[in-house]
Amino acid sequence: MTDPVRGTIPSAGQATASSVTAEIDGDAVTVAAGTTILQACGGRDGDIPTLCYGETITPKNACRVCMVEVEGSRVLVPACSRPLEEGMVVHTRSERVDHARRMVLELLDSAVDLSLTAHVEEWKATYGADPTRHLDDRHPAATVDQPVRVDNDLYVRDYAKCILCYQCVDACGEQWQNSFVIEIAGRGFDARVSTESDVALPDSACVYCGNCIQVCPTGALMGTAEFDLRAAGEWRQDEQRTTDTICAFCGVGCTLTLHTQDERIVKVSSPPDHPVTRGNLCIKGRFGYEHAQNLPDPRTAR
Repeated sequence: MTDPVRGTIPSAGQATASSVTAEIDGDAVTVAAGTTILQACGGRDGDIPTLCYGETITPKNACRVCMVEVEGSRVLVPACSRPLEEGMVVHTRSERVDHARRMVLELLDSAVDLSLTAHVEEWKATYGADPTRHLDDRHPAATVDQPVRVDNDLYVRDYAKCILCYQCVDACGEQWQNSFVIEIAGRGFDARVSTESDVALPDSACVYCGNCIQVCPTGALMGTAEFDLRAAGEWRQDEQRTTDTICAFCGVGCTLTLHTQDERIVKVSSPPDHPVTRGNLCIKGRFGYEHAQNLPDPRTAR
């Protein structure tokens, strides 16, 4: 198994001098020292649910959906950041684990719009989560009850979908872009992602790299093209094709993943495991694709 941050992770039974062997759900697992429980269980594609985990961002332990039980530990531990240790015995499903995940999913889904978040409906069914227990039509959650922010031509911010996972803050800050345009402002129920003094993006130091969009797990940050298509009911992700190519704007060699629908580019991303970009792009790579599809109008072309 290869992780974009930690490199190659030995598979079960492949012990090395710097490996650890532990037990996960009754099975012996041998992985490289420093590998987290979540990575040992397959990462984002494994059986442990996770919302705030990103392949290229250091875990913040924010969502608490990935909690697992470790024998000898008084409390549940976050699988996304807890390294697997020699002799550790881990249970990814138990009464305590299921109860914790059910509670977190109910509280989140009753206060945040998770309609675009992958696997949430599946997880709610698995853990028996019923967010309606916490809903009150007379007093809608403040997080959901706010308008979409559209203050530039490239992407929109729909904080009704924000779970405060910190991934956008870290991607914009010291872990990747080092622009430090956004941060978590406020405390408690007033906590929110904000620019300095809550100014509009065009008045901030934003360079519109869109790397925050790449790591956002809930659709709170979204390119304008995708947002407009979704609003019109024309976003058909199941019909889209993806094609990897190399960005031609400079000589760095960033890999672009073009998402096309109806023979038009509707979105650009970058592979998180790419050795050059690690999923990051600049404004030209992520948004500068219109020149590739400005085809002449057949009604006027000669």
